[in-house]
Amino acid sequence: MTGIRVGEKVKYTYRDYLSFPDDGYTYQIIDGEVFMSPAPSPHHQRVLKRIGRALDEFVESNGLGEVFYAPCDVVLSEENVVQPDIFFISSERLHVIEESCVRGAPDLVVEILSPSSRELDEVHKKELYERFGVKEYWVVDPEKEVVVVWTLSGRGFKLHGRFGVGQTLSSPLLKGLTVEIEGIFRSAPRP
Repeated sequence: MTGIRVGEKVKYTYRDYLSFPDDGYTYQIIDGEVFMSPAPSPHHQRVLKRIGRALDEFVESNGLGEVFYAPCDVVLSEENVVQPDIFFISSERLHVIEESCVRGAPDLVVEILSPSSRELDEVHKKELYERFGVKEYWVVDPEKEVVVVWTLSGRGFKLHGRFGVGQTLSSPLLKGLTVEIEGIFRSAPRP
């Protein structure tokens, strides 16, 4: 990793990112700074699977575009490379999908919080997604069993709603999509 020196600080680029080790960690670059996190927990993956299934079925049955899952590189700029847990790209924007990565902002991003990613997802990535024009951002908190939905307006992200157990999430972007919150957080049966 070489990076570009800006003053005393090194800024990393997508080119540097391509040389990062394949060691089981997730690497992301935000404004040239590298963020690393361990592999997600089984519960995180259960939640991801349930949300992903709901999104995928809705998007495919309505011919709306494509849903992708981490690890899949999203290159927002040379100094901003992320791997959202789940993201949707509309049919009108499928041109941003390249052979090795996605070059451009997804229409919808879902990030599932874990203890190591809370600040990254709730602060840094939220600001990044807002700046690059993600239309809808879901922050999923398995610990609190809540999904917070943000929508992009002319003045940045606006809170659409907080959805907890016993409630049904509705997506402003994907009209008609509803997700029962209780179903995505239910625990797996014990062996």
